Formats: sequence, C-alpha cells, structure tokens
Amino acid sequence: MPAVSSALVVGSGLAGTATAIRLAEAGVAVDLVEVKPDVSAIGSGITLQGNALRELDRLGVWERARGRGYSFDVTGIRAPDPHGTVLAEIPDARTGGPDYPAVMGMSRPELARILHDRAAEVGVKARFGTTFSELTPDDAGVDVVFTDGSGTQAIGDRRGRYDLVVGADGIRSAVRRALGVELETRPTGMGIWRAFGPRPASVTRTDLYYGGPSYIAGYCPTGEDSLYAYIVEDAQDRLGMTPEQQLATIKELSAAYHGPWDEIRETLTDPSKVNYTWFETHLLPAPWNRGRVVLIGDASHSCPPTIAQGGAQALEDAAVLTDLLLTRNALDQELWDAFSARRFDRAKAVVDASNQLGQWLLDHEQGDAPGLFRSIAVLVSEPA
Repeated sequence: MPAVSSALVVGSGLAGTATAIRLAEAGVAVDLVEVKPDVSAIGSGITLQGNALRELDRLGVWERARGRGYSFDVTGIRAPDPHGTVLAEIPDARTGGPDYPAVMGMSRPELARILHDRAAEVGVKARFGTTFSELTPDDAGVDVVFTDGSGTQAIGDRRGRYDLVVGADGIRSAVRRALGVELETRPTGMGIWRAFGPRPASVTRTDLYYGGPSYIAGYCPTGEDSLYAYIVEDAQDRLGMTPEQQLATIKELSAAYHGPWDEIRETLTDPSKVNYTWFETHLLPAPWNRGRVVLIGDASHSCPPTIAQGGAQALEDAAVLTDLLLTRNALDQELWDAFSARRFDRAKAVVDASNQLGQWLLDHEQGDAPGLFRSIAVLVSEPA
C-alpha cells in the first residue's frame, strides 16, 4: 500500500507533472494546481539527455515525445571565425542506456502538453489559474486553502486536506516561502538570449561556438521544423527593452557567428519568440521536506544549463520521490532519509559542475571541461 493516498502537487513543470503522473498511475488521488492560466512553459526549447529520456519512458510518454522532438548523438564545436569552422565532433554519452538516443531537443510547451495529456489520462485533477494561500501541516496531513492567481479565493474547492504536498513550483517557489525556508538564489554573472524559430536543413545537432564577443553561441534542433538558438553574455539589465529591441540585440550578437548561424539569423523575425534571463543558482541543504511538505525540482536546486541536466534532474527528483512513496508503507523519517540519500549528492554534483563550467568561462580559464562532462555522464548513467 502506498505511503500516501492523497497528494497535492503545486507547479506543473517537469518535476510536478511527472510526480502527479506516477502517483495517479498507482491509484493515489492527485490534485495538481498551477498559477499560470494554461499549459505553458517559460522558454523556447529544452535539451534532454538520455537519463531524462529514460524517465519519460517510465512515465509512458517516450514515444509521443520522440515523435515531436529531434534526436542526435553528436555535439559539434565550432570556431567563431568567418566560416564557423568545425573544430570537433564529440560523441555524446548515452546516459539513458542503449535504448535511447544520447540527446533530444524539444519545444518546452510541446513537452508540457504531452505530459499534461498523460496526467489527464491517469486521473490527475489539474486546475490552472489556481494556487494556494495557506498551507497548514500537522502530523497526519496538510490543510490547504486555495486561491486563484490574483489571490482571490478560488471558485469551487476552496479547501483541501492531503497526506502530502509537493512543492514543484520553480526557482522562486511559493511553497518554499510558505514553509519559511530561507534559501539564497544568486545570479552567476551570465545572461542568456534564447530564440525559437524554424530549423534550417544544415542544423542536425547542437553546435557550440565558444569565444567571440559572447561566451557561448549555440543552437539545438527541437523538431523537424524548429530549433532554439541561444547566446550567453555577461549578465546585463535588459528589462527596459521592447520585444523589437530584444530581437535586434540577439541578431546583432549573432553576427559574429557563421556557418548555420548565418541561416538561423535570417529566420529570426518574430520578437515574441525571443527572451532574456539571467543564470541563477541555489541548492537547498538536505532535507528537502518539512514534515509532510517536500520541495523538488528548481524549488530545491537550480543551476545554469551548461551541462543541460536541469530537466533530467527534475524528472529524477519525481522518479525517486514517487518510487519511495509507492514502495513504503509510511511517510516517516526513514522515507525522507532515503530520499535525501538518493537525491542530494547527485543533484549537488550537477549544480556544482554546471556552476564550475560557467565560472571557467567568466574567468577566461581553461578548465578541464571534458573531464567534468565525463564525470557527470558517468554519474547520471546510473539510474537515480
């Protein structure tokens, strides 16, 4: 018998939706609330490594995701010269095992829709434009008061009681604040431009350009007809820019990069498909729970996407948490100790490595990036 019979999941990103699916599949009554008004995701595209694909298979969505994404097994390194010269072609580790490609690029909103369709199939009750105003945990459960996104008391079920609440509501987690958990989220010193657009035929994998006027210029195919492109610079205050100015800026920065970038640049015409964010990071010390409320995904650990493990680590949090909830009889300290033992050191290794790669770039230091990539690939090749 599962350790819980009812659960509330706050946040509809990868960690939250995956948790909801796994619990509902096993017969747990799951409510999922999301403050946003519909199935959407910040950002344009996502790079999923093999260990993430392995978890999508466990969730029953791998075939659907594979049909909408773009898979590849090699990453290119190009020079910031007038020809975009290929310097190296590096085989990517198949961290999910031989049954999955090494890497798959995908549209974030598309992946969100696939996961939410699966959640509906297994009986998750999702409510958008809804969040909570109060969490009151006790030894036997958690009382919750719901509101809509503006803070007005929600229409319909205004209160609920659950055996467990999962806070999977992102880097600025409201659940974390409600628990009074203090955690410093700090900028790393870099900002990233992202743009979503059509895929030229010449783009069949991720290529990374190091150097030039920016730290990194790269792109990842996300489907037969789409890609996302990105440029990493020193973090700057870009808040006052109009969408048109943002588009002009990423095109101007990309002018130093050639090869497929010359085709990509010409296709970037829609200002609404461009966004700019700073790299930020934090790591919540173990334990990640406070009684019957637990934080997972970006709510507990976040880092720059320099190793492209953010999505995978969110899915692994969900997998480990639900494995324990569905194989243990009680929601006790032994369960939480097991969760910490399986997740904290692994997540910390990814956060530390991601931050180290970024710091080497900031310091213009030639660190052992290949060795760091290898060590993380070996770590995540073993199931969480």
